[in-house]
Amino acid sequence: MNSFSILAVDDDPDFLKGLIRNLKKQFTQIRFLGASSGEEALDLLRREHIGVMLTDLQMPEISGHDLLLKGLEINPHLCVIMITGHGTVENAVSALKKGAWDFISKPVDRETLYHTVERAMEHYTLASENKRLQEIIKSLSSDLTAHWESRVMKQLREKMSAIAVTDYTVLVTGESGCGKEYIAKAIHALSKRKQDACHSLNCPAIPEQLLESELFGHVKGAFTGAERNRDGFFMMANKGTLILDEIGDIGLPIQAKLLKFLQDKEVKPVGSSLSKTTDVRIMALTNQNLENKILDGSFRQDLYYRLNVLSVKVPPLRERKEDIPMLVREFVLNTCGEMGIPPMEIDPLALSYLSRQAWPGNVRELLNYVRRMVVFSNGKTIDLDLINLVEGDLETTLHPEGIPLYKDAKKQALDLFSKNYLTRLLEQTRGNISETSRLSGIERASIQKIINRLHMDISRFRST
Repeated sequence: MNSFSILAVDDDPDFLKGLIRNLKKQFTQIRFLGASSGEEALDLLRREHIGVMLTDLQMPEISGHDLLLKGLEINPHLCVIMITGHGTVENAVSALKKGAWDFISKPVDRETLYHTVERAMEHYTLASENKRLQEIIKSLSSDLTAHWESRVMKQLREKMSAIAVTDYTVLVTGESGCGKEYIAKAIHALSKRKQDACHSLNCPAIPEQLLESELFGHVKGAFTGAERNRDGFFMMANKGTLILDEIGDIGLPIQAKLLKFLQDKEVKPVGSSLSKTTDVRIMALTNQNLENKILDGSFRQDLYYRLNVLSVKVPPLRERKEDIPMLVREFVLNTCGEMGIPPMEIDPLALSYLSRQAWPGNVRELLNYVRRMVVFSNGKTIDLDLINLVEGDLETTLHPEGIPLYKDAKKQALDLFSKNYLTRLLEQTRGNISETSRLSGIERASIQKIINRLHMDISRFRST
């Protein structure tokens, strides 16, 4: 049985009885309700779980149009099918514009009726499932940190809670893809600033000459293309939090301006002689060793100390494998929600296999892997067969016991070594294949073949 009922509304009792009788013959598992007026229909909509409503357009007191609007107020996902003997184009367009699912005319063609109701039922079921899924995701994502299983992440959560009650600047460090931005946003969500804005700015993604304007804003005419005054992120995040991603990549001129802002808490837009004050908490993120950058002169020591009032180091995924099952379930839920499909089950053997992998690309690599699994799945279950499909070109047969054949194990180990080795080099060279070739002593063409064979995403190294 469906969890929802179907309501038919018409002020002609004979037509109403005939309509329900025909529908019951076609949809034997559905509960049908009838109402002879708009008032009676509204009472049923408030008391019962109605998914689809068929209503006459021309009725006394409360018209079909008015019932449509009131019904959608009660249940925004309600699928309303308008039925009328006055089936003009104007009436159809008006009903559809007001939110009707479809429009059919009297005398009702039986096959058209069945087809329309069936599609409406499918649409309501999917909309309801998506709503439920989004509520699950929202509930789980609102405090995903509470589900961490590993000791290092439980310790990190305690540290985050202590940091959240302060307004001090925070430096978040960790490998690429380990979840630094998520941690920063979680700290904001735990803080007294959680009701205000939390903006994130990827510093290296913005050209150096434009970064100052993005941070501090500008006035009209400050430069070519500045056609109006514009606030920067420091002002937009007033009372809230600003996350500066990959802070190690900003140039020395911007570093000096950022240092002055941290000292004075004042913003001077580009082209303006006037300063503005703002109350914003700064969280800086980096996957680089800033102390080494201080030694080579590419990062200011005084800025480092201003940013590093409080620090958080996010451990790589290989140091917290106990959290992988929880992350996989979360990513499956999110991906299913993004694709508009029901949640999928995860076979315990598949979950065990995923939990044993190295994941050199950390949480980001795991997320992309899960997305591929959901895309290639049959829409029901994630199992070892699906993992074999996703890992296609590795040609490694997974056994239920998790122990592959010797030749497969050897190939898997070599592939894992190659992937880890190239990952470290590509992170160091920011995805520069020629420089990676020089450092490794491997021909450029050979490196490109390995990257293609292992499905390594070279773009993520260029953006870190």
